[in-house]
Amino acid sequence: MINLNLSGKTAIVCGSSQGIGKAAAMELASLGANIILVARNLSALELVKEQLPTDEGQVHYALSADFDHPEDLKQKINHFLEKIHVVHILVNNTGGPNPGPANEAHEDEFRIAFNRHLICNQIMVQAVLPKMKAVGYGRIINVISTSVKQPIPNLGVSNTVRGAVANWSKTLSLELAKFGITVNNVLPGSTSTARLEGIINNNADKKHLSIEEVEANMKKEVPAGRFAEPEEIAYAIAFLASPAASYINGINLPVDGGRTASL
Repeated sequence: MINLNLSGKTAIVCGSSQGIGKAAAMELASLGANIILVARNLSALELVKEQLPTDEGQVHYALSADFDHPEDLKQKINHFLEKIHVVHILVNNTGGPNPGPANEAHEDEFRIAFNRHLICNQIMVQAVLPKMKAVGYGRIINVISTSVKQPIPNLGVSNTVRGAVANWSKTLSLELAKFGITVNNVLPGSTSTARLEGIINNNADKKHLSIEEVEANMKKEVPAGRFAEPEEIAYAIAFLASPAASYINGINLPVDGGRTASL
């Protein structure tokens, strides 16, 4: 029988004040996990925390941290985890860089994105690894982008940095499997979030099209003919976090309605 039960497990979900991160936190909590919400906006996190299920003694937390300040994040997460017995699941997820072609991007845009996505992911992994190794159970899930398989036009900085994160993740999966820790990437396609709204607005401005025209053109690229809901990405994250996914390691899992052309 498939085992999706996360009772007694504790999960850190980054970027969980909205969008995919919030949906992932809700889904993991519905499966029984204790949730540590992490994002910049504490008041928004507290609102999400109030919505999380609290069955059978579940305990949830909210931690404000800014991924644009890696050293501050390191101090906060390490201090916070001193009071947490063990963390079993880490969902690395944060907002993507601004759209635009790579050849026009300022070098600072690459540096900021690299810090936000790869350096902060590394900080989070190093913070939870001792506890995961101690119990022989770990699920590290990085929410990236289908651009690691097929670069997305006009997302030059994102395409570059997401690729680095994907290869970092694959390397970790080889190093950590012997400890009962898996490392996998979820690659969302176009998902109904504030991030997608910003991309649509940017494309509409650049191409002098209406919002409706840009949305229709984007949906034509998806065999499913629609955008994903954040909950649909969260289901994949939750499965990879579960005991049922114990032999899935080092993969890139597109959740994109079939849009990605490569295997």
